[in-house]
Formats: sequence, C-alpha cells, structure tokens
Amino acid sequence: MLLVTVDAMRADMPWLGYERKIAPNLTRLAEQSVVYENVRSLASYTAQSVAAWLSGKYVSTLPRAGWFFTGYPQCNVFFPEILQQNHIRTIGVQSHMYFARGKGIDQGFDVWQMVPGITFDPETDNHVTSQKTTALFQELLSRPENTGGQFFAWTHYTDPHDVYVRHEECPKEWGHMNRDRYDCEIFFTDLWLGKLLDWAKTQPWWKNTALVVTSDHGEAFGDHGMWKHAFELWDVLVRVPLLVYAPGIEPHRISEPRSLIDLAPTIMDLMGQEPPSDFAGESLVPEVYGAPPKHRDFILCELNEDSHNPQRRAFIQGDYKLVVYGYKAGWKHQLFNLREDPGEKDDLAKKQPEKLEEMKRALGAAYEHIPSVAPYGGMKLKEGGKANGPMCPRDGAQAAPKEAEGEK
Repeated sequence: MLLVTVDAMRADMPWLGYERKIAPNLTRLAEQSVVYENVRSLASYTAQSVAAWLSGKYVSTLPRAGWFFTGYPQCNVFFPEILQQNHIRTIGVQSHMYFARGKGIDQGFDVWQMVPGITFDPETDNHVTSQKTTALFQELLSRPENTGGQFFAWTHYTDPHDVYVRHEECPKEWGHMNRDRYDCEIFFTDLWLGKLLDWAKTQPWWKNTALVVTSDHGEAFGDHGMWKHAFELWDVLVRVPLLVYAPGIEPHRISEPRSLIDLAPTIMDLMGQEPPSDFAGESLVPEVYGAPPKHRDFILCELNEDSHNPQRRAFIQGDYKLVVYGYKAGWKHQLFNLREDPGEKDDLAKKQPEKLEEMKRALGAAYEHIPSVAPYGGMKLKEGGKANGPMCPRDGAQAAPKEAEGEK
C-alpha cells in the first residue's frame, strides 16, 4: 500500500477542469483510478490535517499541544501503529523538518527518514526536495526487509509549499506570478512522481499494491484577500484532489461529497485490516470497487485554536456551508450556497435566517458525537485563551468550550 501526499495541492487539477496541464503524470494516473471530484481535507494546514488522516479522528478530539506546529503525545493511536502491531511493515519518507521535530507524527512507523540536507524554517519551505524524496522512497522500497511482506509506505512531497520556485523543467510560456510559479512547482513535483510511478510498476510488489494520492490542504492566491493557507476554512484552502488506484478496479468518478476523515479506514480496508470502531469516518473501498456511493449527512472541517490559528468550524450539508468563527467576540456565522456560489462570495446568513438556524442546529448535533478536548501546554492561544487541557486525558477530560462546537 502506497500513500502519496502533495503539500498544498489545490483541487483545480487538470482531471478536475484546470486548463493548464500542470500534472501530466497524475492525469494519466487519474485515467486509471477512481477520481473523487468533491473532497475536503480536515483542516487548512499540515499539522492538523495530517494527524486527522493518521488517527481517523477529528483533531479536536485528540490530545495535542497548543503550538501552531502541533505535537501529538503517544496516548493518541495512529493507524500505522495498528498495522505495525499486525506485523505489517510501515515506512515513511518526509521532506519538511516539522516531521522530524518530535511531534509524534511518526508513531507506528518502523522506518522514518527525512530527505537529506533540509533545515527547519517556521515561516516557509526553502528547499527543493522532490528529486530527493523520490530517490529515498525508491531506495527504501527496494529493500527486501521493507517490501518482502505486506507493507504500508507514505511519503509527503513538499515542493508546492511556498516559497514557489520556477523550475527550468516547466513550460517557458508560463509566467512568473505567484500562481504561475506554484503551477511550476506542481509540474516539477509531478515529474518526480511520474518517475516514482514508472519505477514502481517494474517492482514485483506493484501488481498487488494499492495507491492513494491526495493533499493536506489547498492554497489561496488572493481569494478572500488571502495568500497561502491556514487561518481560515475557505474551500480553496480545504478542497483537495483524491485518486484511488487499486488492483481490479474499474476507473470511474465519484461526485458525492467526501472528507479525508475516510482516509484511515479506507487504507486499512484496502490492506485487509479491520478499521477500529472509533474511527470517525468509513471505508471508501465498496464504492471504489463499484458499489453505489453512500450519501453523507455532513462534511466537517476544523481549525482548532492554537498559538497562531483562530478557532474555526466549517459544516457542509447539502448545497450549504456554514462557517463558525470569532468566539471571543461572540460567535459569528457565515452561510454559503456552494452550488450557486462556489467562490463563497455571497454570505446568506442574514438573507436566509431560517436556513442559518437549521445549519447551526445540525452542527451542534454533530458535535454531540465529537468529544472535543482542549489543547495542552500552557501557551497563550490566538484568541486570548490558554492551552490548559490535559496532555493525555482519560476519564473526566476537560472538554473544549461549548461555543467551539457551534452552539449559540
């Protein structure tokens, strides 16, 4: 099983309608895969979205530090730990130093390596790493001790994260604006992903291997006055691509809304493992193999308050999206009809008060089943609170404020 994630990869990829051919190799993969057309990550920045993938739970329910570069203690259970306990080899290759700073993201990995020559910068990513990532991943996947039996291998390509580099490999007619250079980063990453896939197809384990490709979050280029990511939950920040390739599938597309809360149970199911009953999502494997896609009651995205991120909730039900923010000043709400207004420009909160109240009630009902906990560490949080939650709560854990659950 291979999981390949690409940092800051927006949903507007060529197989989803973007006219510029920024990812020819992934586009070819999409033609052989199940393409999800309407997927959201769990958060709009890496430190929270990745932990949600790995735990199969909303980050608000996980013990976590209150820093922006969030850490996760050992009392959290990530699905690679379960695989490891079941004697499945687990391998990780990472290209940003956040993953090497004792944040707990490596829980459950037999092999965990960083690409060489990178340093940590809390503001940005200064390195070009796609070539090194492919080389190291290939090296580890060439070792019999890693791939002689069942294995799970994950790598995260970081180059599309700013700073955006205009690589000489990308078409010369593309410009030099931020979006142009970002497209060049996607093109460059896709080039090295293509080399990885071409190599993988020559390996004896490929014919029995599933592959999932997705992203941790999107990226803004002036949308809503924003650049880059984090801090908000606009769709440009949380909509991501999702491709699932597996032995025996028939390529098709699924337009039903989906969330990466389903990623952990899907990966475990693809590997023949029973997902834990406390996962918040459910396996996509039946619909990957042709079953009619199930309707989801809602899609939920979170930003949990930390040292830099304000508290945010985004709740999608049917055509509508409710955004909840600003608890220190008294909760505020925005309401959008995503079918009629995909750019989220027309706030309907005052125009459709009955729909607003309906969505608020639905969000509150959802959080009755999401046992949120406060972060720990004692640091001051973005909106003035303090991270005073327990490090590893057991019975009687301190819950996050009810306001954080979308209640009035």
